[in-house]
Amino acid sequence: MKNDTLTAIDGIRVGHAELDGIPSGCTVVLPGGGAIAGVDVRGGAPGTYGTDAFYPLNLVDQVHGLFFTGGSAFGHNVAGGVRQYLRERNLGFDTGHGLVPIVAGAVIFDLSINRSAVYPDAALGYAACVSASTDPVAEGNTGAGRGATVGKLYGIEQAMAGGVGSACVFAARGVRVGALFVVNAFGDVVDPDNRKILAGTRKARTSLELVDSDSELMRIEQFQGFPDGQATVVGVVATNVKCNKTQLTKVAQMAHDGMARTVYPAHTMHDGDAIFALSVGEIKGVEVSIVGALAARATAEAIIRAVRNARALDAIPCHSDL
Repeated sequence: MKNDTLTAIDGIRVGHAELDGIPSGCTVVLPGGGAIAGVDVRGGAPGTYGTDAFYPLNLVDQVHGLFFTGGSAFGHNVAGGVRQYLRERNLGFDTGHGLVPIVAGAVIFDLSINRSAVYPDAALGYAACVSASTDPVAEGNTGAGRGATVGKLYGIEQAMAGGVGSACVFAARGVRVGALFVVNAFGDVVDPDNRKILAGTRKARTSLELVDSDSELMRIEQFQGFPDGQATVVGVVATNVKCNKTQLTKVAQMAHDGMARTVYPAHTMHDGDAIFALSVGEIKGVEVSIVGALAARATAEAIIRAVRNARALDAIPCHSDL
């Protein structure tokens, strides 16, 4: 079977780990010995970790491990496990006083699903690294997508299941651009080809009939009873085209177009939308705008695949239930 997920990019491994019996988990992306990286954050309530290093004016230009995790801010503890795993394998930024693994990531808010007060931690991050492989990425309610939901215009009670999705675009001259996204959006996920809602806000707790969020937003003035920062779409795009940090920042920016095509509304004050971009290859001479356009396409496909592969979360239905 052809691998059409992020791990079709040579040198990238992906691993998932979940808490036992608890709807939360983490996902790691390990780019071999490191990758040039950029980032673009657009949500109004980000929960990112280590992103400052990748702004073009700053010194460090490589990342050795990326993580995405549930647990909201508690999930930042996953970084310690990823860093330990990398350190044991002598991977990191050479400070002149030893190697320091550069780790970055982002969290999703799944505390409305996980009420156990147990969250992804360093041990889970380490376990995800151990499980990382070049196999096709497992999708749906796995890893960081274990407790992901979408369509929260009227709160979690009328939401649907989200998850992890991944895709890869194959272009001329062997160019590849892949994506992996954890879809925990405030908005609905729609098919950009026909604007059909694939998963979104339901009309009532027990209903499978969907609200037309486009129409709803035309008539309301405030979101009712919904605190900021409880949703997000986070992920990474990667390519085998050789890019520098400035170019990858543009690729990450353009990848957000794919999110805007498939999530409505996107980039709200309730979301922590963030996209990382990695370069792990040596193909030269490809216009950065082409890489960015392909990244947007891969992003859109990964987001769609996340909800298409989701399973129901207790009383919260999934796409296949429709």
